[in-house]
Amino acid sequence: MASLAIALDANILVRAVLGSRVLRLLTDRVGEVSFLAPDIAFDEVREHLPAILSKRGQPPAAIRAALDKLEALARVVVPVPAEAYLPMKDRALARIGARDPDDWPVLACALAADCPIWTEDTDFFGAGVATWTTANIELFLAEPVRGHE
Repeated sequence: MASLAIALDANILVRAVLGSRVLRLLTDRVGEVSFLAPDIAFDEVREHLPAILSKRGQPPAAIRAALDKLEALARVVVPVPAEAYLPMKDRALARIGARDPDDWPVLACALAADCPIWTEDTDFFGAGVATWTTANIELFLAEPVRGHE
């Protein structure tokens, strides 16, 4: 398993499904970086993706294809089961505060794995965990894998 890890927010999963840059960044580093996301982030994307695509005027076939792409993404981004990050819930809620308590699973996942977060959501800033956006994630991904410097 890679010693470099990062926890992904649901908005990054959406970007991976709907775009090409995030998916390329993920697939180019498979085996070198452990990409993690709380299982609930996948559930959130499954719930919201049809509405996002419908708003864009996409037909049902495109929605099905996007949901299939999300399922395939679970081979690149490890869905972390709740029992792995649930012990960090109180700590995560205390850190994320009133900004967006619904985001606690991503923060708890990062705390449990002792890794940063990849997100476009500023609610994680100042939560005591390094936070990377897509605009600068390549700097993080360019770090040598620990033990292989």
